[in-house]
This record gives sequence, C-alpha cells and structure tokens, in this order.
Amino acid sequence: MIRIALLLCLLAAPLRAEQVVVFAAASLANALDAVAAEFEAETGHDVVISYGGSATMAQQIRQGAPAHLFVSANSEWMDVLEQEGLIREGSRADLLSNTLVLIGAGVGLAPIDPAQAPDIKELLGGDGRLSIGLPDAVPAGQYARAALQYYGQWEALAPHLAPVDNVRAALMLVALGEAPLGIVYATDAVASDAVTVLWTFPPESHPPIRYPVAELAENPLNIASVLRRYLNGPVAREIFEAEGFEVLPQ
Repeated sequence: MIRIALLLCLLAAPLRAEQVVVFAAASLANALDAVAAEFEAETGHDVVISYGGSATMAQQIRQGAPAHLFVSANSEWMDVLEQEGLIREGSRADLLSNTLVLIGAGVGLAPIDPAQAPDIKELLGGDGRLSIGLPDAVPAGQYARAALQYYGQWEALAPHLAPVDNVRAALMLVALGEAPLGIVYATDAVASDAVTVLWTFPPESHPPIRYPVAELAENPLNIASVLRRYLNGPVAREIFEAEGFEVLPQ
C-alpha cells in the first residue's frame, strides 16, 4: 500500500523544469523572444537565447559552446556543423524565409520605384556609407553582396561600406543616423521606428534566404526536441508571420 501511494505521488509531481540554451541569428531576436515566452508559459521550462551573427554562433558551437539548439540565418554554416557531425541526425529543417530590403535613416521617406533598381552610390552622396553585415561572414551581408553584384553595383560601393558583425548592428547604424542607408532583412526594418524601407530586392537577385534549425549532437536534451517542434507549431507560426517572416512547410 505504501509503495502504491509513493508511486501515485511521483506520478502527480510536476516534471523538473529544464533549461534549454538556443544560439540564434540576431535577426530573429524579436520573434524568437516572443515564441520563447509562450513556450515557457506553456511548459514551465526555461529558454535562454544567445543572439549574434550566424558565423560567430557556429564558430562558438565548433569550439564546444554548451548550446542545445541552433537557428542560423543561412544554410552554409549549418552545412559546416552537419559535415562535422555537430548536429543531431534527422533534426535539421528549414524553418523560415525572409526578404532583403534597402532602408534609409528617418521616417516617412519616399519609397523608390519598385520596378527600377536604385543607384545606391548616387543615393549615398559624397561621404555617406552603406551599412551592411560583414560580407565575408554575416549572412545578411552575404545576401547584400550577392544582390549588389547582381545589379553590377558591388565594386563601386565596396569603398563606401560600413560593415558590422550582425544585421541588427547594421540596422542600428541607420536608425541612429550614423549611416544614411543600409541593407537588412525586412523583419529587421519593422523592428525599428527610426528607418524607412526604400526598396525591396527581388528574390532572384540573391540566394534564397533560409533559416535552418537543428539540435546539437554534443549536448542532447529532450526539451530541446520539444522546443524545436514547438517552433513549427501554430503559436510560433502566428508570431513569426506577425514579425514578417515566411514560415516554410515542413
């Protein structure tokens, strides 16, 4: 009888709260914070998110950082981790898509004709700089370089760049008026009330913008699998779409 009572008490006791550590691209900050808050409220588990450039996050993972889940802003860095056996087999999926935009400092600026690619160097004027993510490391910077090469403007603009280590820093330079123009994701632009979207780069001008998610093999955690699946669920979908992301079918 005592053993049965003890078993019933154990079954009735709440599960121990766990902490899942997520490394994620900086452009996901607003949306992922909101999703994490909902997940914590529903499950009682804790979500700790570290944001930064995808290259920086991937390098930290390669060096043994104690993360459980990684959400990258492009596929290349996830490919590197997968090739090195650092993500859990079968856990990788493309979660979201995004759009690349040209932004200007200030609000209420006149948009540029969507049918005509702007001459960005001319828009910068004499001493203006174009704020972008580091084109050799940051996904948003890599997409920006590809788009500018597509329009034959990269070489002319290279001396006029203000490259920074993540896309939110690129947004901040423009929002603070330290750069008149920048290239960021559409979801970053809506996160600031101090910039205007001037022009949207068409999808054919750069590789598809994808956000793959995967669990990390070195730090297996059951709750990380639960969170990964939650990111594909209806609550997360509503939040991501409200922030301007496209949720990709699984």
